[in-house]
Amino acid sequence: MQRGALIACAATAVTLAMAGAAGAVVPQDGAVGMLPPATPIMRDIEEFHSFVLPIIVVISLFVLALLLWVIVRYNRRANPTPRKFTHNILVEVIWTVVPVLILVAIAWKSFPLIYAEERTPAAAELTLKVTGNSWFWSFEYPDLGVSVVSNILPEEDARAQGRPWLLATDNALYVPVDTTVRVLVTSNDVIHSFAVPSFGIKEDAIQGRVNETWFHVDRPGVYYGQCSELCGMNHAFMPVEVHAVPRAEFDAWVTANGGSLATAETAPPAAAAPGAPAAPGAAPAAEPSAPAAQPTR
Repeated sequence: MQRGALIACAATAVTLAMAGAAGAVVPQDGAVGMLPPATPIMRDIEEFHSFVLPIIVVISLFVLALLLWVIVRYNRRANPTPRKFTHNILVEVIWTVVPVLILVAIAWKSFPLIYAEERTPAAAELTLKVTGNSWFWSFEYPDLGVSVVSNILPEEDARAQGRPWLLATDNALYVPVDTTVRVLVTSNDVIHSFAVPSFGIKEDAIQGRVNETWFHVDRPGVYYGQCSELCGMNHAFMPVEVHAVPRAEFDAWVTANGGSLATAETAPPAAAAPGAPAAPGAAPAAEPSAPAAQPTR
């Protein structure tokens, strides 16, 4: 256990040093734009934002100019005798066709992105369970036997360590880079929302329900998020701190926290086919038990 603690301390020191050199991904005063993306999905979200923003700006400026023109040109003083008509076929065609084309263009870019966000890849290598509590997070790797309870780091400790208060936690979550992680999100009480902007994920945590999302971090670093659902008195004090580290460092963290790594040597032997004779000296096979109840989403 002492050896594991030393490994964990060394891993944390390396990660913090790396974050200090590369800069932890935190919001900056006066900055404009999104936080640097760390996943392919977040890059696609940023690209979609860059695609939609000019469309929004052009429409807003056009509507503003049209309103100003109507106010100036057709007010009572400038136009005391207004014309009386009810239809203009050209105008009606334009204001019907142009918005439809704009919506089709937005759908062409957004639908594949929504599909990619909502569909967890079948090749997910790890499963992470996230549970929201009032007001802290519980993280668990069910397949590795690791559980972490993460609370906000007190302000005096955050200042002393040079870490961002309201974002830093006492127990950070570790994830391996270049690994697809399936995330199961639920709650023990009220509705929370697990969000890490650099990962492009924001999933509601609801009591009695398990929601699902995923991420694939492709560069090491320290990334922060927060609860993004108004969940009560201490809603502002539910940060998320994620350390994305190389796989060897993640394995050391798992071991230091009492987990076990899945290896080929520890894999259970394949079950014998029904009716096949048992190997000499082998114990008789146990009677099959009833199937476990399947969880519902």
